[in-house]
Amino acid sequence: METVEEHSLIYDWNEIGYSIDRKDGNHPHELWFDDETLRDGLQSPSARNPTIEQKIELIDYMERLGIQKVDLGLPGAGPYHVDHIDSMLHHMGDHGYKLRPGCAVRTVVSDIEPLVDLQAKHEREIQASAFLGTSPIRQFAEGWNMEKIISTAEKAVTFAVDNNIPVMFVTEDTTRSKPEEIKEVYSRAIELGADRICVCDTCGHVTPNGVRKLLGFIQEEVIPDSGVKRREIEVNWHGHQDRGLGVANNLAAYEAGADVIHGTALGVGERAGNAPLDQTLVNLSLMGVISNDLTSLNEYSRKAHEYIEVALPHNYPVFGEDAFETGTGVHASAVIKAMNKGDNWLADRVYSGVPAGDFGLQQVIRIGHMSGRSNVIHWLERNGYKPEDSLVSHMFEVAKSKRRMMTDEEVHLAISDFREY
Repeated sequence: METVEEHSLIYDWNEIGYSIDRKDGNHPHELWFDDETLRDGLQSPSARNPTIEQKIELIDYMERLGIQKVDLGLPGAGPYHVDHIDSMLHHMGDHGYKLRPGCAVRTVVSDIEPLVDLQAKHEREIQASAFLGTSPIRQFAEGWNMEKIISTAEKAVTFAVDNNIPVMFVTEDTTRSKPEEIKEVYSRAIELGADRICVCDTCGHVTPNGVRKLLGFIQEEVIPDSGVKRREIEVNWHGHQDRGLGVANNLAAYEAGADVIHGTALGVGERAGNAPLDQTLVNLSLMGVISNDLTSLNEYSRKAHEYIEVALPHNYPVFGEDAFETGTGVHASAVIKAMNKGDNWLADRVYSGVPAGDFGLQQVIRIGHMSGRSNVIHWLERNGYKPEDSLVSHMFEVAKSKRRMMTDEEVHLAISDFREY
């Protein structure tokens, strides 16, 4: 068999002139992820609230995937939600999970109070993700001013810190907020003891350039002027999909120095959704930024699709039904030739920018009106049929008469009809 250095087969323009100068000493930890599926994701108008058993199963997948943080819910939404949070904490504790729990809270004491009891009961830290809108448009709509915003933040952060609850102070709509007001509210929260802040593109407004500019401002001006070192503050990035830029903005946030990237399974969330965490993980893995074992990411995505009823389009990147399937003659022929060489690495990349095997998946050759004879022969051999000329010719003609790809069941039936005839 011909031997070729794999790296010589792909010229990677992505790496030309590209580098990230990320100094570990400036960050509290390596890049982490926060899975918001079970809280922010469930705000989707189409979402179904999973049963507690289903939520626990999704938690299991998060742990397996090496995700570091999870938002378990909004305790201020009532006793039902607190019970679910309690059950998930029990499960995580019983199994010694590394996954770090958090809960979203409004900046009111009554939302934070349940966390005091939950922390004592489970003997572990539960991050309070305290959110408050800061943009001028939000202030105008709500009738707020900065004096009220600062006062509200002070009461909530002080109560949490006094009760030994770690605080992530979240400014809603940060990407449309004024620099001086962002600085004022973050500085006060940090002064009061919040050691985590979350920069939010709540309305899906920002572009990658805006992400870089905003996070640069946070790290170069806000944090230093607050009298603390950069590595003492965990900077979180939380994005949405209104302009379809969720994944691009997540990558820009990593490049700009964020410590934690937020997202949800399949991008489930309010309006057009949150930034898809699954696609973010795939891209950062392919970029060599993370080394998580993502072979169960497909299973996780499909479970989220089933339990939450979030859409999973056939052409969804990587995890959609069509993502690694081809029925086009020229494309299939190249994949088949690679398979026939016994070279899975080659077969996984010759017509795919994403290697299916890295994510527990495989290339699939289908038969349809765009197929060539090689598709038919390959399918027959893979399914235990001898590719006799007459059978191949018949199935080739059948495929050409179809208006879409044939399912496996349809191919089996066509073969059966041919043999009976």
